Amino acid sequence: MLGLKLPTDPRWVNIVEKNVEFILTDHAYCEQKATSTAISLIVSFPEYTELVQEMVALVKEEISHFKMVHDKILENGWVLGRDRKDEYVLKLITFFPKGGSRTTQLVHRLLYAALIEARSCERFRLLSEELEDKELAEFYRKLMVSEANHYTMFLGFARQYGDKNEVNEKWQNLLDFEAKIMADLGKRETIHG
Repeated sequence: MLGLKLPTDPRWVNIVEKNVEFILTDHAYCEQKATSTAISLIVSFPEYTELVQEMVALVKEEISHFKMVHDKILENGWVLGRDRKDEYVLKLITFFPKGGSRTTQLVHRLLYAALIEARSCERFRLLSEELEDKELAEFYRKLMVSEANHYTMFLGFARQYGDKNEVNEKWQNLLDFEAKIMADLGKRETIHG
């Protein structure tokens, strides 16, 4: 369903289980960055009314997810750690050339967002199925459903605002690029890395 070309190695869950505190901190910041992305799309493309409406709803949802993850950190007696650079996202956003028309810039940002959400969904599914901590597994199962909806929303908007055939080609090329990135990742307790 997600179209990802390279699935996450299930052994990644073993890495996560050894440092749940770190994965939760990383996850909290992913939710915060998703909130920021939605706000940025509103600020950058206010003339796309339907997109703005959906991004307002997304801001509310993502910040509520941040709170859920932060609450999970506090329940365990931990504190939110410091953010680290997301190696996955930093590599991913080098794919499309900078510049172009406003529509092209919007489509590229939507495709990046769709792919980040798709990979998050895939990782959450893996955590929901493989974690030994059943409470945490259920926590990730619930979040997985939201991530799938976000992925389809962003991809749908890219196809709506750009030329559909061109967007589909860009999407496939981005998926290929992402698979190459993922071949070198999956060895750390981070949501994407």
